[in-house]
Amino acid sequence: MRTRLTVSATAAAAALFLAVPASAAPIGQAGAPGIGDRYYPTYGNGGYDVSHYDIRLTYDPATDHLEGTTTLLAAATQDLSRFDLDFALDVREVLVNGRPAAFAATGEQELEITPARPLAKGATATVVVRYSGTPSKVSRYGFTGWLRTPDGGIAANEPESAWWWFPSNDHPSDKATFDVSVLVPDGTQAISNGVLTSQVSRLGWTRYSYRENKPQATYLATLAVGRFDVVSDTTAGGLPVLTAYSKDLGDNAGAARASVERTGELVDWLSGYLGPYPFSSVGGYVPNVTTGYALETQSQVFYSPRQFARGANTGVVVHELAHQWYGDSVSLSRWSDIWLNEGFARYTQWLWSEHEGEGTAQELADYTYAAYSADDPFWTVLPGDPGPDRQFDTAVYERGALTVQALRNAVGDEAFFRILKGWPAEHRYGNATIEQFRAYAERISGKPLGALLDTWLFTPAKPAAPTHPVSAAGPRPSASAPAGELREPLSWKKLQESNSVHEHRPSGR
Repeated sequence: MRTRLTVSATAAAAALFLAVPASAAPIGQAGAPGIGDRYYPTYGNGGYDVSHYDIRLTYDPATDHLEGTTTLLAAATQDLSRFDLDFALDVREVLVNGRPAAFAATGEQELEITPARPLAKGATATVVVRYSGTPSKVSRYGFTGWLRTPDGGIAANEPESAWWWFPSNDHPSDKATFDVSVLVPDGTQAISNGVLTSQVSRLGWTRYSYRENKPQATYLATLAVGRFDVVSDTTAGGLPVLTAYSKDLGDNAGAARASVERTGELVDWLSGYLGPYPFSSVGGYVPNVTTGYALETQSQVFYSPRQFARGANTGVVVHELAHQWYGDSVSLSRWSDIWLNEGFARYTQWLWSEHEGEGTAQELADYTYAAYSADDPFWTVLPGDPGPDRQFDTAVYERGALTVQALRNAVGDEAFFRILKGWPAEHRYGNATIEQFRAYAERISGKPLGALLDTWLFTPAKPAAPTHPVSAAGPRPSASAPAGELREPLSWKKLQESNSVHEHRPSGR
């Protein structure tokens, strides 16, 4: 049911009549209200691709009231009479190529737009949306993607958070560059993705402007408004680093800083395995929220304070920074391919454990394999296609990392580390699927890998005990032994703490 229509159907029809000769029917058809992802059928939209978002906001942390104007630059991929954006706040005006457009709120998060003149396939469009609302009071599908804090608000969630602060084509397959400008009262800071390009104060308000100049998925866009201690620095190589911490983190403040302040060091370390860092800046922020997850928001990572409730946690920082390559630079083409994000990010935590002398990747693989009996439901979750209800299940992380270790053992270290570094370079700033990864790994290794990946990613049963590479250290305990017969790696318990890293709101529909 349509819930909002500010331009009458009669006016819209008249606009179309004036734009098209009387002898011709209006060109095109409506773009699809969903992009076609079977996990989230209504997310994203058909008929166009966005190349850039310009988001200009005013936000009052005292009331949680947000005013915004977002400009989208897009190209029509079909003759288009009408198209949708994903959005949940109240819209007061839409312009398409400078002309007022009819619009209506439909479904849970669809903003249906009818331009005064239909768009021909290949045509570019400038879409301006003016809107306002109180994000924390807006619920869709029974949840909110906006996190209210004592001193402001946060947008950071997966697979969706954009609806609560800017209209978009909300699916990772349509990436774009971003400019975000936020006006807030003096004494309050605004944080977003990319590089801070300006900070201007006037009459008691300050405008912060950020630019992310590399393609970014909409769920990776973040906004944080509150009172932060902000630290600006650069890595040894000159990469800008911005970290920020709410002033009221309490007992978690020290551990949070001791972890997140190592961001520059850890990016440099990961670059040795994954290749050059793909973005123009890096950082992380810790707001005063009650959530337990972290999120790889592009170039500016979101961390919940609870990640540091048991002390410093560099492992979770490694995990989220690894996503800058696996998930952010190379993004999913569809949500079912979540293993390409989470399996590899968890595996870098295993590599970090090895680096720190707290258990090798192989020891962690053996212990993980042994920790779950054959009848444990853990093995019924398919990392290669877990379904929307299990998308962030522990098995996606741990069985996902087991798959990566199985791949390493199958192809050998030389080929494996070429794959690990080469894959993000091959699809830099793009999107990819598990099938494409398999083809790439087979090309680099020269080995067939279909059976191995099918077993570890798509079979709802515990695979046979994995084989080990030959080691000069002599025979290893069997991976099929019970966990109690294996020495627990020192990093094991800390890794289990990070299993909540993506415990978002329930994703079932």
